[in-house]
Formats: sequence, C-alpha cells, structure tokens
Amino acid sequence: MSVRIDQTDRKILAELQRDAGQSLDEIAKAVGSSKTPVWNRIRKLREAGVIGQQTVLLDAEALGYEACFFVLIRTSEHEADWQARFLEALRKRPEVQEAHRLAGEIDYILKVRVKNARAYDVFYQALISEVRIYNVTALLSMEEIKSTTMLPLEG
Repeated sequence: MSVRIDQTDRKILAELQRDAGQSLDEIAKAVGSSKTPVWNRIRKLREAGVIGQQTVLLDAEALGYEACFFVLIRTSEHEADWQARFLEALRKRPEVQEAHRLAGEIDYILKVRVKNARAYDVFYQALISEVRIYNVTALLSMEEIKSTTMLPLEG
C-alpha cells in the first residue's frame, strides 16, 4: 500500500521516533493538531507499513551487556543451503542485534552484544560449530559514540 507523507505526517513520525510512549494528547500538541486527526494519521501510517513494531529501548550496560563486538565474516561458500543454515544460526542467537550482507571483500557484518569477552567466545564457538566460515574478525567497540534508531525525516 502506497501512502503520501506530508509535513504533518513527518512531524508525527518524528515525535513517535523521539518517544513512542507519549500520549496522543502530547503528540497532537507537539505537531499542532488535535487527537482525532493525529490518531487517524497514525492508523493510516501503520496500515501502510510506514510504522512497524513498537518496542522499548533498553540500556545494555545497565543490564550487564558491556561488550559490543562488530564481527566481520568472510565465507568461501555461497550456496543456498549454506546461506540458509547461516541465517538460521544468526536468527536463533539473541546476542546478534544486527546482521548485514555486504558488497565487497567482507560478506557479512554482525553487531553482537554480550556481557564480556568470554561470552563472545561462547557465541563464536557456537556459531562456527553450526556453519563453516572461512574467516572471522571480531572488533571490540571501545566506546559507543552515537547510536540511534531515528531516521532523518526531511521534507
């Protein structure tokens, strides 16, 4: 379903990205509208697939997940069966926050959040026991400088 997004929709989306837990009244006030039109626009954006799952952002470090690794994976296998097993292995590992297939020398990059280096090794050993991987490089993030889920909603 295709939907036209106007400036008011962008303002509503920006407010939802900032804090999806705020009330409809707060969103309406912030965008200069009333509740009913804002609710109708949000419903329309949901139905069109512009707004997906709503969730909560947790503080990983506060929960003891102090290590973030970016894992670069090169494979010499590109068959459909290998790829299906690899993707299934990633999907069932909760430590994998993001996985991307890349163009270039590196085939995949993973963002893996764990409690410490020992927990990363447990993840790594489990992964390589499930699928054959040509080369794995793990990079430990020393400091998170910026992290956001917000899209730049420009008109």
